[in-house]
Amino acid sequence: MADQGLVKETACAVVDKLKAGDVTPLDLLDVLEKRVAEVDGKVNALPTLCFDRARSHAKALMQKPVSERGLLAGLPVPIKDLTAVSGVLTTLGSPIFKDNVPAKSDILVERIEQNGGVIYAKSNTPEFGAGANTFNEVFGPTRNPWDTSRSAAGSSGGAAAALASGTAWLAHGSDMGGSLRNPASFCGVVGLRPSIGRVAQTPKFGVDRTLGQQGPMARNVEDLALLLDAMSGEHAADPLSLPTLPTSFLSAARSNRKPKRIAYSPDFGITPVDPEVKAVTRKAAERFTDAGVIVEEASPDFSEAHECFHVLRAFDFAISKAELLRTKRDQLKPEVIWNIEEGLKLTVEKLERAEAQRVAITTRALEFFDKYDLLLAPATIVAPFPVEHRYVAECDGKKFDNYVEWLGIVYAITLACCPALSLPCGFTASGLPVGLQMVAKPRAEAQLLAGAKVLEDILGVRGTTPIDPRPPR
Repeated sequence: MADQGLVKETACAVVDKLKAGDVTPLDLLDVLEKRVAEVDGKVNALPTLCFDRARSHAKALMQKPVSERGLLAGLPVPIKDLTAVSGVLTTLGSPIFKDNVPAKSDILVERIEQNGGVIYAKSNTPEFGAGANTFNEVFGPTRNPWDTSRSAAGSSGGAAAALASGTAWLAHGSDMGGSLRNPASFCGVVGLRPSIGRVAQTPKFGVDRTLGQQGPMARNVEDLALLLDAMSGEHAADPLSLPTLPTSFLSAARSNRKPKRIAYSPDFGITPVDPEVKAVTRKAAERFTDAGVIVEEASPDFSEAHECFHVLRAFDFAISKAELLRTKRDQLKPEVIWNIEEGLKLTVEKLERAEAQRVAITTRALEFFDKYDLLLAPATIVAPFPVEHRYVAECDGKKFDNYVEWLGIVYAITLACCPALSLPCGFTASGLPVGLQMVAKPRAEAQLLAGAKVLEDILGVRGTTPIDPRPPR
């Protein structure tokens, strides 16, 4: 019988055990199946399981010598329910696709499997990934393991809740307006939005859609880097994809390379932030001084971010979902309908202005990184909110105009084309996790991971997950 204590091990430690022959991929699937049965009913992180498919993949992998089983060596990985896995229910969180079983996997999934990942589940997501609270009419809400009355955020909420509750060692997610960073922050794990093209994906609805990126989520920085290594690399089917770097991201995370000068901003000058979240993130950022790093308060000019993101996101919704609005309107949630209609109303002049704003935001960010190695800020502007709230309607006295405006602190970084992660950095007085957003210049994931690991070591928060799901306080 496989040891349930493996649930608490790091992904890197489990991969070492796989490579040493101490455990098999089948042992790990047994561990996960038992853990899912024990705890997932309380959080609803992994609504679709495919253990039969996983075991046949694991057996095929075990026919190869250990040295040929890839970076992950048979480690199980769940895939977000927006991404196709061959032969597995893939609903996109929508009643329209509640019976959708793709014949072919996304190239991202193929890459993970080629690198020794074993797919055993689909993680829950809001409908089409829209909104930073994971609920949908197919599977219902995902709850936060730290307090099951609270949201796990989104749209990779199922992935984050699985990691935090011990039903995954690593998890795949995606991020347009913080969808890897928000749930990582709410659930006390690490989530990385990589640079454009770092992780190849099958193009859908357009070859040059760059707002959304695929990325890794894990319980600590080293595990995160391991999955990024297994996900990254160029692919002919994705014309934006980048080649694999000569040095692994895991070795970069372990390099102990410190930044010289970092900037912290509580709000980028564009958003309210809950005072407690601001205090926790500022205190964490200032701990960099323990390593001799210069910490200053500064930020690029993100003043155009709200207008720019609103337009570009709406345009993306229009090109990807206008057909669904025409044919399946009655099955779409109100927020998705609003987003598509906003996109269909756009003029070329508005798009011209938004694209120019994005270029300007990116240019200013690049200039900023001439002076600073990293930019730090809150990853979310609030602590985990009640799960029945569809989104954050107001913060620190400011009411928001729509359901995405509260995400400005993360989508500003999306617009600047920078890699960014959320690192667990502390807790509120009521014991809820707070994430620190860490940002580097475009394509500088190695530098970002190195700095994040240095701060993770200083803060001493590694190992706070997994936990058994906790009832409301």
